[in-house]
Amino acid sequence: MPVSIKDIAQAANVTPGTVSRALRDSPRVNSDTKERIQRLADEMGYTPDAQARSLVIGRTQTIGIVVTTMTDPFVGTMVQTIESAAFEQGYTVILTSSNEIPEREIEAVQMLQSRRVDGVIVTSSRVGSLYQEHLDRLRVPVVLINSLVHHTGGYTYSIGVDNHHGGYLATAHLLQRGHRCIAYVSAPADRSDNTERQRGYRDALAEAGIEADPALIVQGTGRAGGGQRALPQLLSPDPAPTAVFCYNDVTAIGLITAAREAGLSIPQDLAIVGFDDIAFAQFVHPALTTIAQPVHRLGRGAVEMVLALLSDDDRSEQTVSDAQVRGRLVVRASSGQSQPGAAGESAGAELSQRAGLKQGG
Repeated sequence: MPVSIKDIAQAANVTPGTVSRALRDSPRVNSDTKERIQRLADEMGYTPDAQARSLVIGRTQTIGIVVTTMTDPFVGTMVQTIESAAFEQGYTVILTSSNEIPEREIEAVQMLQSRRVDGVIVTSSRVGSLYQEHLDRLRVPVVLINSLVHHTGGYTYSIGVDNHHGGYLATAHLLQRGHRCIAYVSAPADRSDNTERQRGYRDALAEAGIEADPALIVQGTGRAGGGQRALPQLLSPDPAPTAVFCYNDVTAIGLITAAREAGLSIPQDLAIVGFDDIAFAQFVHPALTTIAQPVHRLGRGAVEMVLALLSDDDRSEQTVSDAQVRGRLVVRASSGQSQPGAAGESAGAELSQRAGLKQGG
């Protein structure tokens, strides 16, 4: 049987209340007695009863995490950051995945609520825009990472990177490299972060006096396969783009793979920029230029928001607000060196034909 507080009290010849206070490091127990009780607890293999403690304090000291997919390296880093930040505050986490199905996301949140978690963090989600009212009815603090919130109550907040700014930075960088025909490989259209990154892409082009061409906006999936399948569509316009901004690094890596298999040189034939700065970005060939998300600030910030909402202070809901942080451009080899604008345009005029010849043998 597990060692109980009563067992320690009997061994120490004190009351169970004294043991309880000593294990909480209460100043009401003198230092010698406290040290003796704590040493006995360690020697006897005592571990606190989390369920009993949760009944006393009215909390489980647990935070639920819902992710869209377990396979995205960026999500993995985010979860690791959240778990570390929660552990430092005495909390454990329960992790579940929606497999990118919005309906399953809300079911996952409901499941976590039934497990009596104190709060929920949802990463890169569509659930905020689709199920806002339902989230508020759950009456559990929910923090969304990289998802817009339409506030109808005081339980759901968001923290995220400035996706518009990141999309603008990526496109402006390619413009500065001399490219005038720049494509965008997107994620599914119902993702708010995709919408904002594409808006930044369009604004940077407009600022340079370039009208966004719908033929240069190619639907992706947010996964490497979507980047690979995007290449034929990118090669079909005349002239073809000389540079591509991708929704995320995984998409960009898939595109790099397809382009090299087609016999294209990166960045000479096609410059590529991603978004996220996952660990693999610097190890692909050529190393990927990208917009680095401040993943540690986002993960820790989400935990801090949940704990603030759980504060005993009745004013906590008034002091918590949505937060947004900016990413930064990380320049690597995939976007190439500066070149005259005319060179970029002439390269685009020949790109489809050259790639077609190389693909055909």
